[in-house]
Amino acid sequence: MQDKAVSRPAGPRLDGIETWVFDLDNTLYPANCNLFAQVDQRIGAFVSRLLGLPPDQARVVQKGYLAKYGTTLRGLMVEHGLEPSEYLDFVHDIDVMAIPPDPLLDRALDRLPGRKLVFTNGTVMHAERVLGRLGVARHFEAVFDIHAADYVPKPEPVVYDWLLRRHAIQPRRAMLFEDIARNLKPAHDLGMTTAWVRVDWAWAQPGDDMAHVHHVIEELTPWLHRAADALPQPSPAAD
Repeated sequence: MQDKAVSRPAGPRLDGIETWVFDLDNTLYPANCNLFAQVDQRIGAFVSRLLGLPPDQARVVQKGYLAKYGTTLRGLMVEHGLEPSEYLDFVHDIDVMAIPPDPLLDRALDRLPGRKLVFTNGTVMHAERVLGRLGVARHFEAVFDIHAADYVPKPEPVVYDWLLRRHAIQPRRAMLFEDIARNLKPAHDLGMTTAWVRVDWAWAQPGDDMAHVHHVIEELTPWLHRAADALPQPSPAAD
């Protein structure tokens, strides 16, 4: 399939990037795998059970907390004092077999020089299952997850500061890939290069302001191969 990636001319040069940071869900695998539908259903079931609400009322609460707090989990913690581990274990207990192994992504990450990390509002356990299914876990030195963020979700700016400090990332030499465009704004403000992996869902769109988006990507794997083609590759080791 032809790479339809659109690069915005204002973006910094990629040859200065030494750390590649990837969101997980709907970024490293295509959104049409639709794992979100499974997670969404399990969040609704958890809210219904916890608050003793019928499913339709639980969904109203679920989406209200998502809009107000950034995640339903955060809303449940603030409003109801929820201890998060039970919630996270429950909502991420999903079937990841909908994700096909991706040897082309594996090859693209192999060709991309520098460090790679995952930055997710999910958990390390969920990330490890997804990365294992894709066949790309070997490329990532760390997963910065919702536990590491003290349960504060993206796009809260403080979480990006914590990510940079914990992993000694120089923001002007780092790039973030995200499917939710608003999650790129704090990264851009810190000086990171940003890439929006386009999805069709309304809540993921950038709106009229695209100033914080340097690159727009239709398909991640072909784009990474094109980026690798344009970057200087390490010289083979001498015998």
